Amino acid sequence: MVQTVVGTRTTLPVLANVLLLAEEKHVELRATDLEVSMVVRLEAQVGKVGATTLPARRLFGLVREIDHSEIEISVSDKEVCTVQAGGAVYKLNGIAADEYPAHPKFKEEKQVVIPQAKLKEMLRKTEYAVSQDESRPTLNGIFTSIQGDKLVLVATDGRRLAMTEEEIEGGGTEKAEFIMPAKCVGELSRLLGNSGQAGFRISETQVEITLTNEGTQPIKIFSKLIEGNYPNYRQVIPKESKERIALGREELLHALRRAEQVTSDKANSVKFSFTKNNLAITVNSPDVGEGRESIAINYKGPDIDIAFNPTYVLDPLKILDAGEVYLEITDGLSPGVLKTTTPFLYVLMPMRT
Repeated sequence: MVQTVVGTRTTLPVLANVLLLAEEKHVELRATDLEVSMVVRLEAQVGKVGATTLPARRLFGLVREIDHSEIEISVSDKEVCTVQAGGAVYKLNGIAADEYPAHPKFKEEKQVVIPQAKLKEMLRKTEYAVSQDESRPTLNGIFTSIQGDKLVLVATDGRRLAMTEEEIEGGGTEKAEFIMPAKCVGELSRLLGNSGQAGFRISETQVEITLTNEGTQPIKIFSKLIEGNYPNYRQVIPKESKERIALGREELLHALRRAEQVTSDKANSVKFSFTKNNLAITVNSPDVGEGRESIAINYKGPDIDIAFNPTYVLDPLKILDAGEVYLEITDGLSPGVLKTTTPFLYVLMPMRT
């Protein structure tokens, strides 16, 4: 669980290690890259309390290959760790625990709670739209807004925007807005399950997320927050659109996957042509080829041609489980909005062809 937090390239050797803290009846594992930290507890038979740090990836690789129900770990005064299981005995050189970065401290007692399954679904619906462009750091994460009993997540890269919202417990009159970095989001998505709760505590610069499941020790994730003001995303969402068109998600998904095969870096747009009861999808890349297919739809409005990057349309279609999605458009130059019957919204900028 914790070894993925460890950075592959780090200037401080101790940051490549995991901290093992042996206390009465349990061992605590901590990993950090100074931006994101994770803490996991395990029940253990502790002969002597103490702490050390060991190379995270080497320890993980070693333990993963041990086919034995119990592992015994002992550490010498010189930070040499002996890992023993059955007939296997290995030694790893560690670094003293006092060289490890201090653990984040949280004074805030107020916690906002959301079911893990609900948060997992919300992150799935938004994280793909996070910007990879490091020149705009405020877009390199998910904007998180807690307004009383409502949680809103937003991600955008400037060309598309994904937003979802859900009711939560314990919000009360609580109001908070912060930007969770992409790495924190990735770790959280990986660990969230289909049961249990996720609790948020927020300070001015950090967030603490506690994942709890009945019968298991809690997992804690600490993350620095992205500084700066998130753009006013509500300005991007069209107030109204002239046409609302129902489309079969699976049919559209497969049509776009086929069309995407004929796009290229130079010509990466697919044209949607709406005519009476018909959607024609056409693609033309001079260096690759061309394609066209028609989908029967219920449409009575004016003829509209609008072009999108197929990857940006495919991203939400792949993770939504609705049978039908709704595309709201006004003309070929205005943003399109993809919706479902759930609290999800996806704004997509058209491409000029």
